[in-house]
Amino acid sequence: MRIMVIGLGYVGLVAVAGLAKAGYQITGVDINIKKINSLNNGKIDIYEPGLKEVIDEARLNQRISFKNIAEIKNIDCGIVIICVGTPSRPDGAADLSQVEYTIEWIKERTINSLTIIMKSTVPPGTGELLYKKYLAGFSYKINYISNPEFLREGQALKDWFYPDRIVIGGNNNKAIEEVSALYDSLNARIVKLDITSAELIKYAANAFLATKISFINEIACLCDCLGADINSVATGIGLDNRIGEGFLKAGIGYGGSCFPKDVRALNFLSTINGHNFELLRATIIVNSRQRLLPVQKLRSYLGNLVNKNIAVLGLTFKPGTDDIRESPSLDIIRLLLDEGANVSIYDPIRKNLNINLFRKDQIRFGKNILDTVKGTEAVVVATEWDQFIDTNWSEIKIVMNEPFLIVDGRNCLDPCIINNCGFIYSGIGRAKAHER
Repeated sequence: MRIMVIGLGYVGLVAVAGLAKAGYQITGVDINIKKINSLNNGKIDIYEPGLKEVIDEARLNQRISFKNIAEIKNIDCGIVIICVGTPSRPDGAADLSQVEYTIEWIKERTINSLTIIMKSTVPPGTGELLYKKYLAGFSYKINYISNPEFLREGQALKDWFYPDRIVIGGNNNKAIEEVSALYDSLNARIVKLDITSAELIKYAANAFLATKISFINEIACLCDCLGADINSVATGIGLDNRIGEGFLKAGIGYGGSCFPKDVRALNFLSTINGHNFELLRATIIVNSRQRLLPVQKLRSYLGNLVNKNIAVLGLTFKPGTDDIRESPSLDIIRLLLDEGANVSIYDPIRKNLNINLFRKDQIRFGKNILDTVKGTEAVVVATEWDQFIDTNWSEIKIVMNEPFLIVDGRNCLDPCIINNCGFIYSGIGRAKAHER
């Protein structure tokens, strides 16, 4: 079977890799000519462990081809998967312009009946509206299926090949079974339902996990007030099977391409439909507040931050990816610059920003951890990369200046080790550790 995947970003490339490995003939399509040229030369513009190897194998077996959208004159395959972006608008709603453009583009080039699979994250109710607006009554029969993705950056291939569930929403049973068959090689529970419910599952899942993160961050703030340790509290909570251990890691908040925009979009959708989703609004507020904590802690120890030398370790929103979208680290850096601090940065994967976020004279990229922290009074750990956790902190202290402050924004360091090296340790919700 031949399948077309439109949009070769994070989701699209993983879908291309996963389906090609299952034996399907895949054409990957994107509007970005530079990206297509890179892919055809064996280069991938995102960092995702194992992805390049799977795509290289599929290319070697001639199961993948990559084309610019302008090269496609007709669509003669039976399945087209949409994986284009749905970024946030200024009002928080999802921007569906790329989705609508893609559906119109498909209609103009369709020469037979086909099934559209929507993997782009669209607000609940979008699929029904798109079908009525673009596809109902079209000369060729086009089925519309909602098949949301649940991929974690850094573990995307694992999530594709060993999913918790596969959600398929549609109004045509034959099309639902056709899409279900794509995943026959996977041992996964398939949930079959209507389009709008499938769309809401994606948003509800992300909103719930984001809320869980904000909840544990609220408990972390209470720990600092009461003198408790959030890591111990989270462990005790997580052992309850009704709650579970996942997403109970306190820190400077969530980021990335999914949680922030999906939570905002669901909040917008709720408001526009007359429902005040107060819990979701609180989740957003708490997450924004967490990004302020490192700067507040720096002030409490260093006083005025003007001309203070501060190192920020980590740019990506989490380890295992090169994605800096909505990364708490960027907000922390911006706040430090506003305070007049001198900021040096290091990330094991992201060696530069490549975007116009800060002037080059405002920040310094270190060559390694030691180079980055040299001459600084404080270090903020903003991403829990293993390289930071396993570094020799005794060597770090030698090149730093007093008061030798470590602000652990991810609670990933051992306070005993840090304190024994002669540092002041300050985590999130770890008041007991601060006292040692």
